[in-house]
Amino acid sequence: MLERFRNLFGSNNNMSFLDHLESLRWHIIRSVIVLCIVTGVMFFYNDFIFNTVLFGPTHPTFLTYRVLCHLSRVLNLGTDLCIDQAPVKLINTVMAGQLMMSIWGTFIAALIVTVPYLLWELWRFIKPALKEKELKSARGFVATSSLLFILGALFSYYIIVPWTVTFLSRFQMSGTTVQNLFDVRSYISMVTTLVLWSGVIFELPVVSYILTSIGIISPAFLKKYRRHVAVVILIVAALIAPPDVASQIIVSIPLFILFEVSIFVSQYAERKKRLKTS
Repeated sequence: MLERFRNLFGSNNNMSFLDHLESLRWHIIRSVIVLCIVTGVMFFYNDFIFNTVLFGPTHPTFLTYRVLCHLSRVLNLGTDLCIDQAPVKLINTVMAGQLMMSIWGTFIAALIVTVPYLLWELWRFIKPALKEKELKSARGFVATSSLLFILGALFSYYIIVPWTVTFLSRFQMSGTTVQNLFDVRSYISMVTTLVLWSGVIFELPVVSYILTSIGIISPAFLKKYRRHVAVVILIVAALIAPPDVASQIIVSIPLFILFEVSIFVSQYAERKKRLKTS
């Protein structure tokens, strides 16, 4: 691990520490510029970003609800899986609340869209520190990381978010005495947080490969703490899914699969390390 940092910030490529910092600074500047440009472009299409994307799970015509209803008919369950919820009522209680949420929601949407570019800039910064054999094995870093992030974001958007919105909009602690009128800030914050964190969690196989390659973890370590991780996954599923068993199981299954894939990836990285040293 220390050798990687020496290669990255050392003088192996005739660059001083300050030169590397300067290079890092320009990678960050380019990333920020691209993010700002995409945010600005999306701001002019905020009607699509909000009404179709962010507020989509609040409408009964959302894709997930229609698929569940169709599946219910195919399985001869009648309308058991259909979600004919009343539209979620969102309110704004702050003078500049809608303006600030428009900017924030657009920024998060732009951040999700630009993740592949941000990962590419990160790869360009790390690439000089890698040897030729390492470059071959890590060549698909940007594509793999981007794909996993997008899969995680889509899983959250089409599975976790609709269930969460449905449960919270229907839940009442005292019959019809208290109505559910959600502040638009809390709604957008919930949706963006779930989508972003799910995308990050789906990067687990990539993190496993990197940590195994630099010797921090091993397949034996992951297998040893498999039961502990299972408990953590169940806790995470309980936090990000509605508090019903079916939803938590469906949310936890992909996380279990990701962990098992991470063990397989760690074994692959371990074998590659042994071949290099043999």
